[in-house]
Amino acid sequence: MLGRQIDRAHWAFPEKKQISGRTVTLEPLGQTHLEDLWAVVSRAPQSFTYLRYGPFDDQDALRRLIEDLSTRSDQPFWAVLGPEGTAMGWLSMCDVYPEDGAFEIGSIWFSPELQGTRMGREAIFLLMCYGMDALEYERLVWRCQAQNEASFRAALNLGFTHEGTWRNAAVVKGWQRDIAWFSILKEDWALCRKAFEIWFLDGNFDGEGRQVETLQDIRERLS
Repeated sequence: MLGRQIDRAHWAFPEKKQISGRTVTLEPLGQTHLEDLWAVVSRAPQSFTYLRYGPFDDQDALRRLIEDLSTRSDQPFWAVLGPEGTAMGWLSMCDVYPEDGAFEIGSIWFSPELQGTRMGREAIFLLMCYGMDALEYERLVWRCQAQNEASFRAALNLGFTHEGTWRNAAVVKGWQRDIAWFSILKEDWALCRKAFEIWFLDGNFDGEGRQVETLQDIRERLS
């Protein structure tokens, strides 16, 4: 077998544009977000354990990082803005392959206030929809250091399939780490998207904002 024949040779590269959802807005990352981000970054140095950058000694160090991230032509970054318009984190579309129809959502940093919330999950979902629906990509990738148990669990919860782990594949801040790879393919996406849409419904949360059904439970019910 040669694989699956496909009649498309190119996909559009993602644009740095505003993307609005119900609870969050994604805005191209820039220095206008510096003050908001420093307020949350400076309180959470432990949240950078599995990233190649951070924590930061001062606001100027964060400014330099934002300058780097926001000007990358091959990796568009977005700031995550909450309902009040305050930046609470960032994420990107990276390793974009327009000739293969594949992209990754990565280099994610969410403040503790954003982690594990409907807002945080919607921020990721908005980029998933942008790549898989608007740009019609064939493959969506999630990659994390295998020792990062929270990111590993998040990938499975979001609907990604674990494809395998590359052993001793990266050295991060002096630690040799394994890299776990996950994907959602075009044929998987309809079920994943429908599960997200149901999960986001107000009826899926109790009075304290806790989920009633998990995404995994919903996907199993829909399968």
